[in-house]
Amino acid sequence: MNIADNKVVTMHYSVVDKADNTIDNTFDGEPLVFIVGTGFLIPGLEQALQGKQAGDTFSVEVEPKDGYGERHEQLMQAVPKAMFEGMDIEVGMQFRATTDDGEQTVIIIDIQGEDVIVDGNHPLAGVALKFDVEVVDVRDATAEELAHGHVHGEGGCGHDH
Repeated sequence: MNIADNKVVTMHYSVVDKADNTIDNTFDGEPLVFIVGTGFLIPGLEQALQGKQAGDTFSVEVEPKDGYGERHEQLMQAVPKAMFEGMDIEVGMQFRATTDDGEQTVIIIDIQGEDVIVDGNHPLAGVALKFDVEVVDVRDATAEELAHGHVHGEGGCGHDH
């Protein structure tokens, strides 16, 4: 069975940046299981999977525009430390912030005196990625999985919708 929209794919992958720094790797653990076409994967990797089948292995390089997007400097800003009153803050902490574009995750990247520098870019924005992939299984998604938008284990998904 070939990978296409509305198929459940089970796969192992490793991903590195251009300097060969490992970002993630499932080969020593549980494989990733998802429904193709639901926006779960970055576009470049999902495109590369199209037409593959169980047993296929491949490598693909994904440029930022087909990954987590380009970096946007305007998504970095200084906010008053007073906005975090009563909190012990440190570089690397993530928060949900309300912006003109709705809810967004921001990461503290620096603390400068009374200012906290936050970055609304995804941590992998602007990074070219190289994936090594092994397709383990491909099956049709069930009607219930499609209705819920995610893969269910045996006995359903275990929560109410």
